[in-house]
This record gives sequence, structure tokens and C-alpha cells, in this order.
Amino acid sequence: MMFESGTTLTHATASAAYKAGLVRIAAGASETEIEVDCAALAQFDSAALAVLLGWRRAAAERGLSLHVLNLPAQLASLALAYGIDTLLTSPSH
Repeated sequence: MMFESGTTLTHATASAAYKAGLVRIAAGASETEIEVDCAALAQFDSAALAVLLGWRRAAAERGLSLHVLNLPAQLASLALAYGIDTLLTSPSH
């Protein structure tokens, strides 16, 4: 199952995006893998990392692997700076 991150993932939108992602993850409970496509993500801040990690944790709690696809280079760089880059590039299961 795949869903998109959306175009904006900032502190202002993080709560709603997180909740929407949880619904999608729950809907994909019969799957073994969840993919989050970040190709459209154009506006983001550190809250995007929190949301992605939260989705990863929620998927793992359901026994699912979560893969982040097309992570923007600047967000990947921010993840590296925080030391969490491997959490976003490796499966969560």
C-alpha cells in the first residue's frame, strides 16, 4: 500500500497530516509494507521528520514495514543532521 505525504508538512500541518497517515496505515493493516511517497513534498520543516517517524512507529506496532520514498534532499540532510537518517531509509519492521 502506498500513500503520499502531501505537498506541505510543517509545524502548522503536522498534526492533521499525522492523523491522516495513521488512518491510511490502519487501512493497510492487511498489507506487509506501507510506502510513503514524499515526491510532492515541497514545504517542510523539522515537524516532517517527527511525522515520518511517528508513521514508522505506528506501522511497526502493526507489524508492517514502512518505506519512505523520494525524500527531498534537504529533508534527508536535516535527518542526517539529527542523526535519524537511517531510521527513514531502512524498513521499520
